[in-house]
Amino acid sequence: MKVLVINCGSSSLKYQVLDMENETLLAKGLVERIGIDGSVIKHEKVEGNGGYKLQTPMASHKEAIEHVFEALMHKEHGVLKSMDEIGAVGHRVVHAGEKLTD
Repeated sequence: MKVLVINCGSSSLKYQVLDMENETLLAKGLVERIGIDGSVIKHEKVEGNGGYKLQTPMASHKEAIEHVFEALMHKEHGVLKSMDEIGAVGHRVVHAGEKLTD
């Protein structure tokens, strides 16, 4: 099973795709400056043809995740043929700091 792990911040989005059958990292990336001039996605395929960097306006996290999906399915640099290959999605959530610890 392949797992997509994401970590959204206020103006960034980090991601990884893991193959849990052999516990390997397939791809990872970072989208920076979401909603700010100079938005960029940096995508890295762990094995093979490396990755790429694309600077393009991204006004929202919705646009950012669309670029992540495009990167993951990219003909040369992607690691998925379809998003249907993803069996689970994990997301890191941090809220309330020291006020809510359980």
